[in-house]
Amino acid sequence: MATVLRSRWSFRRSLFATLTAFSVVLICFIAFQYYRERQYRIHLIDNQLQLYNRQASEALASGERIEDFVAEQREVFGNVRLTLIDTTGRVLYDSRQEASTMPNHATRNEVARAISKGEGYTIRRQSTANSESYFYSATLIDSIVIRSALPYQQATEDVLQTDLHFISLMLFIVIVIGAIAFFYMRRLERNIKHLRRFVEQADRGEHISNFEPFDADELGEISDHIVRTYSALQQAQDDLRNEHEKVLHEQEEKIRIKRQLTNNINHELKTPVSSIKGYLETIINNPDLPEATVRNFVSKSYAQSERLLQLLQEVSTLTRLDDGTHNIERSEVDLSAIVREIIVDMNLQPPANRMFIDCDFIDRPLTMIGNQQLLSSIFRNLTDNSVAYSFGSHIFISLIEESDEQLTIRFSDNGMGVEPEHLSRLFERFYRVDKGRSRKSGGTGLGLAIVKNAVTFHGGTIAVALSNGNGGLEFTFTLRRK
Repeated sequence: MATVLRSRWSFRRSLFATLTAFSVVLICFIAFQYYRERQYRIHLIDNQLQLYNRQASEALASGERIEDFVAEQREVFGNVRLTLIDTTGRVLYDSRQEASTMPNHATRNEVARAISKGEGYTIRRQSTANSESYFYSATLIDSIVIRSALPYQQATEDVLQTDLHFISLMLFIVIVIGAIAFFYMRRLERNIKHLRRFVEQADRGEHISNFEPFDADELGEISDHIVRTYSALQQAQDDLRNEHEKVLHEQEEKIRIKRQLTNNINHELKTPVSSIKGYLETIINNPDLPEATVRNFVSKSYAQSERLLQLLQEVSTLTRLDDGTHNIERSEVDLSAIVREIIVDMNLQPPANRMFIDCDFIDRPLTMIGNQQLLSSIFRNLTDNSVAYSFGSHIFISLIEESDEQLTIRFSDNGMGVEPEHLSRLFERFYRVDKGRSRKSGGTGLGLAIVKNAVTFHGGTIAVALSNGNGGLEFTFTLRRK
């Protein structure tokens, strides 16, 4: 509590010191401006008298009597006193007093400056002749110092009148600025109190979602940024916890999937193993079976063993993809060569299992960095799926989009397709639309699952839809090229 009180007292003391310093600065500024304004007025009077001196010099040069010039200029410049002095300080002429009775003026400040620098003035000095105060301005022209003197009462009146207006304006500005400063100081104090409430809430670990915004100034912006950062940190911590829970859930799901995969594999293995065992037991227990029957049983056993081998290979592929991708080799792969190889193999199939493959990039290389076996499994499994289940005649492979980073490929057929409710589950392991709906026997139910995992391994996505143009299924997938 003492710390809080000290902090508050320190802040108020800082505000007081700030306002005091601000006031001192304003006072200094007013004094400086007053000085500048006064100097401006002094120079304005001096410039007018300097003009008067030069006009007097021109009048002398033109032969005009100096008395006539003084009389002519009285209406313009007022009751100005004119004195002519040589460079030794001797007075040659004075419009108010006999020159011979006047003392040497060499030591007079305005005269000395005019002799040395060409011009000089004295703001206020009392005349020794009539005890009247004058504003003196002297100019050295052609070795003669022409000095004009304006009675100080007139000059002072003009200057003071102007300065009073200036001081009034400055005081008004000080009041306005003080009011503005007080307003901002009050707002600053509100922001600090507001920030203190936030700190107390944050110290208690409370969630801050709808915190009242700060006033719109620099401290308010910084405070709002702090609150947003704190809220983002809280959200990040929540996201981290959610992500941790998600990872745990995914691990549990992987364990469940592996357990389910093991059960499915056991189930899938039973069928070919039971068939092979049944055929071989029949042959062993019946040595008198006709040779044609034995050959038939051996052929069927061989077919079941091929199915068993395919199942084991596909399970091995899925296991490699599930366990991690860092051990899978990558190299440059030509997708056109993979499709050409599939076309060659398709042409060797029996007519009942044969489909025509139309590929629009078959005649040029289409390369990317990836795993040869997995990329080949994508196209082969999609082809086998069309052959086995579509009952179509054509397969269409098209390059939809190509860039340096990614390829987009569409794989479709003109088969019979599937019911829409099955589309979302086609990539599940061991999922079959209809076990009896097949052009050939021996499918494992893992082909499309391998396709999806292989596409994911290569940084892409895959989607399936019913083809509007050709009927059948339409697979669209992307592959990263590097």
